[in-house]
Amino acid sequence: MSRTVEAQTETSAPVQAAYSYCEAVTGQQARNFAYGIRLLPTEKRQAMSALYAFSRRVDDIGDGTLAPEAKRDRLEATRSLLERIRRDDVDEDDTDPVAVALADASRRFPIPLVGLDELIDGVLMDVRGETYETWDDLKVYCRCVAGAIGRLSLGVFGTQPGAQGVERAPEYADTLGLALQLTNILRDVREDAGNGRTYLPADDLAKFGCGEGFASRTPPSGADFTGLVHFEVRRARALFAEGYRLLPMLDRRSGACVAAMAGIYRRLLDRIERDPEAVLRGRVSLPGREKAYVAVRGLSGLDTRHISRRAVRRRA
Repeated sequence: MSRTVEAQTETSAPVQAAYSYCEAVTGQQARNFAYGIRLLPTEKRQAMSALYAFSRRVDDIGDGTLAPEAKRDRLEATRSLLERIRRDDVDEDDTDPVAVALADASRRFPIPLVGLDELIDGVLMDVRGETYETWDDLKVYCRCVAGAIGRLSLGVFGTQPGAQGVERAPEYADTLGLALQLTNILRDVREDAGNGRTYLPADDLAKFGCGEGFASRTPPSGADFTGLVHFEVRRARALFAEGYRLLPMLDRRSGACVAAMAGIYRRLLDRIERDPEAVLRGRVSLPGREKAYVAVRGLSGLDTRHISRRAVRRRA
């Protein structure tokens, strides 16, 4: 993938207003995502906000209170809107600001919009109430709802000319998405149980005696819940290590953005590892000042250089 060449065109007032709407959505709703994209130059930050706002719309349909059939109809309508964007059939006078912003972003950057089709497919899996027997089964879901977002983001970031192994950049972006999603699954295990959803693979749950689920603030009787969490944490860390190979392929500010987002999730993973039962008592999160600290480290290059050196050592 070659480095992105951004379109040198002026942004019209309607398009700028559409981007402002998407940035407001991102700032209000993205708990961790927003800290990273603040580090990007304007055009890339706006494009990432458009991607987030569209993805948020898809997620909100899946998480909403509509009946399953109504959710499916709404998701397919959203897919039809995506097809209009793909055909370049959305102009600045459209009344949907998310569509206007995403259409403009897709003209400026080589964004693989098929990734948003994959996201819709993943949310449809939620609507159907699918469960996952093995990690390989769960990976299919994670690639749809998170790996695809990594590949979409890479379309905005672009890659450095001549970067070694650049042909594998989409694979690493996808893997980093999986690492973030598995961290989310661990963090939200009780919240998801309350909504009737179980994401962790059934064979992992059985292995650690956790097949009864997580409806309580304490682990199931006789279960090795700590063992289960540590097992999944190790899996997530391996995914992070593989995905971090993407960083040397990115320019400084794109690398800082990725390092900040991934760094926030890795610190979240550290907290979960130290106190596994915390995820049963409530949502585990980082304070805003710690997220800001991680973002500053990413922009200064501290985390990016540290992570990149580790990735190189692992390749050696």
